[in-house]
Amino acid sequence: MRYPSSLSLCVITSVLLLAGCASTPQDRISQNRALYESFPADVQRKISAGQVDVGFTPDMVSLAMGKPDQKLTRAEAGGETEVWVYEKHKPQFSFGVGVGGGSYHSGGGSAAGVGVSTTTPPSSDYMRVAFRDGRVASIEKSVGS
Repeated sequence: MRYPSSLSLCVITSVLLLAGCASTPQDRISQNRALYESFPADVQRKISAGQVDVGFTPDMVSLAMGKPDQKLTRAEAGGETEVWVYEKHKPQFSFGVGVGGGSYHSGGGSAAGVGVSTTTPPSSDYMRVAFRDGRVASIEKSVGS
């Protein structure tokens, strides 16, 4: 009987972990059904499509976009604004193999190893959502997004 290699198990595990990190509007809606259903139909449509609009509350934005990657506070003449930053995430997959050997007087030894890594490289802002008085006051999106 043939068993999967360690490398195969590492690759499969990495793929499953990456897939588990993704959260969609439908996932967030399912977990917060009563909150979602309390919103007007036009807001529900936008949330389901992963869109936000001026006037949305933080709950509405959270359902549509998920948790922000960063939260900033901007001081302005008219008061403070909370800014939620969403970034583009592009997971990377890397693979490495190492082999080594050596000896210690009459004894000897050798070793081999395999490494698998999934990392997220530095990302850029995809969207910034600014809240004033508990409502979205402005939305900034990267050009081409």
